[in-house]
Amino acid sequence: MALILTQVVYKKPDLTMVLNGALAGLVSITAEPLTPSLGMATIIGAIGGVIVVFGVPLLDKFKIDDVVGAIPVHLFAGIWGTIAVVITNGDASFGTQIISIVIVGVFVFVASLVVWLILKGVMGLRVDEETEINGLDMSELGMEAYPEFSKG
Repeated sequence: MALILTQVVYKKPDLTMVLNGALAGLVSITAEPLTPSLGMATIIGAIGGVIVVFGVPLLDKFKIDDVVGAIPVHLFAGIWGTIAVVITNGDASFGTQIISIVIVGVFVFVASLVVWLILKGVMGLRVDEETEINGLDMSELGMEAYPEFSKG
């Protein structure tokens, strides 16, 4: 679906969107892979692909830096997939799915905050200005990872 949608929206296929769309489809159906039919699983996954195509520019609009598109793939499509469980599983309820999303979100936020605060206290979160200007690939690896994008 991401392939088709990028072709329609951008007039050309976008490889990163297509690959992230496939991942988002897998993430979307992972919440409940047993009860949907093959067709319904395809629809749920396809909607995950659509979410990526619209989620990436949305983050750009809000100036949220997500270079690899992990937030639309895992967060947005994951939330969609969790909610989509209700569509095919009669034992699931919308309220329970929303509560579960909130619980996981709070846990991940708190656990991440603790880890980032520990990292900040132990080693800091930023490199020095010279390393930042030169790039981490040069300072850590001794070579430019993408020389075709040189500053000159």
